[in-house]
Amino acid sequence: MLLCPVRGCHMALMREGRRLLCTRGHSFDFARSGYINLLQPQERRSKQPGDTAAAVAGRRRLHDRGVTDPLLRAIAEIMVASPREIVLDAGCGDGFYLGTLARQTGFDAHGVDISIPAIDVAARRYPGCEWIVANADRVVPYADRSFSIVLSITGRMNAREFRRVLRDDGRLLVAIPAPEDLLELRGAGRDRVARTIETFVHDFALVNRRRITTTADLDAAAVHDVLLSIYRPMRSQPVEAMRVTFSLDLLLFRAA
Repeated sequence: MLLCPVRGCHMALMREGRRLLCTRGHSFDFARSGYINLLQPQERRSKQPGDTAAAVAGRRRLHDRGVTDPLLRAIAEIMVASPREIVLDAGCGDGFYLGTLARQTGFDAHGVDISIPAIDVAARRYPGCEWIVANADRVVPYADRSFSIVLSITGRMNAREFRRVLRDDGRLLVAIPAPEDLLELRGAGRDRVARTIETFVHDFALVNRRRITTTADLDAAAVHDVLLSIYRPMRSQPVEAMRVTFSLDLLLFRAA
């Protein structure tokens, strides 16, 4: 299903040993941890785009503490995936949601993110999934109608590309931070639901929505990890333990 990312090519990529190549001779090697880097120089705005290694590590520690387990369960409930699904997570980060759900359900899982540190962690943690470094904000490097489900969990949203790679009977699950998400650390946010629905109105129909909110009592180290994961500057005063709110708006669409 993967397509060559070289400008003007976009031929199908086939596996040959530890590399992928197209009929025009473009070749991409598997990294030691198992991912493939398809990111082209013109698709990056910096030398190290996406999440930093520190942000990835901080978010991973929060997942390992179980802080995000209620969010994971809510995503699984509204997603209702079967083992027959082929699922893409666009902006998958360290792979926690996709990798965990794939292990629980057994579906065929594919994750794309622009951050090499995030994808490297995902590939090491969830070797049963396919992990790709690419800029899905521009092009999702997969063939048309490849997936039965596309996920976008607190990532950027590329409505046109999501529809292109989604089957005609497919579903799209979008998770966005709700207004009270991390309220204690960054104040009340905006309600983004209406704007998000408008983003997808031409290619998708909204079929379900849900807001999931949970709180966690975090020690100072965990609060520090939250700040790392959202790129908030460290406070002048020492970080202290506190109860923190985590909240997502989940929007389930069907392809129109």
